[in-house]
Amino acid sequence: MTSPIAPEVSAITVPARPRAGVWRRLVRRPLALTGLVIIALTVAGAVLAPYLTGYDPNEQMFDGLTLEGAPLPPSATFWLGTDLLGRDLLTRILHGARTSLIIGIVANGAALLIGTLVGITAGYFRGFVGAALMRFTDLMMAFPALLLAICLAAVFQPSLWIVAMVIALVNWVQTARIVFTETSSLAEREFIDAERTIGAGTLRILFRHILPHLLPTIIVWGTLGISTTVLLEATLSYLGIGVQPPTASWGNIIFENQTYFQAAPWLVFFPGAAILALALAFNLVGDALRDILDPTQRGRA
Repeated sequence: MTSPIAPEVSAITVPARPRAGVWRRLVRRPLALTGLVIIALTVAGAVLAPYLTGYDPNEQMFDGLTLEGAPLPPSATFWLGTDLLGRDLLTRILHGARTSLIIGIVANGAALLIGTLVGITAGYFRGFVGAALMRFTDLMMAFPALLLAICLAAVFQPSLWIVAMVIALVNWVQTARIVFTETSSLAEREFIDAERTIGAGTLRILFRHILPHLLPTIIVWGTLGISTTVLLEATLSYLGIGVQPPTASWGNIIFENQTYFQAAPWLVFFPGAAILALALAFNLVGDALRDILDPTQRGRA
């Protein structure tokens, strides 16, 4: 005899796919779609930079300055004008996008890795290990990130990879704190106790059962963190302790041309607008991912 409640039980026990259609839901949000378009255009410009302008980013062109030695304004030949050395500004900005994206991805990826390892270890083991790791995290958070980055960058010889390392060393603390909080809550759940009861090892519990629950949070923080990384890299380069010339960076483009702010405002406006647009784009995408992946945000406007 068929049970009359069988269809209801079957409907309840069918596993749901909470993250199905994330991409489809993401592109339906106008602000998130705008952010994705800006990111895609930035990546395309960085990758195709040698083919889009035909100039070398460090080439000081003979016709790149006026007779008085001033930068040229935007024109059909130089779409965004030239800088104080007669170099094509559009080419410099496109190659600067490479610097920002490389540092953003590498530094933020390293910060996520460090923060996740520290947070998940402290949240699962707790006790002396967890307290020591969290007190060290609190100590790192007590220092202003920019000031700490300046100190670290001053100690090491500035370069692309050194700047990425410095940014990673100051940006992992927020991820560690968030991961610690969620791991502490998950470690007390019944399914974790059941895994311990049947003899599951620590590594299996951490990477098979706890880490998958943390992935939405890590993805969101990783997306939002890239915008912070881009801004911090631009700040360090502007202060002269980031990526060093002649390597193009949006920060050092502004630094090199700031003396022409009134006479040639495009030299500051265009790289500044690029920094603002890319940081805003990652923030828009990160906010949308948070709303989509966080179950507590579902159903809210």
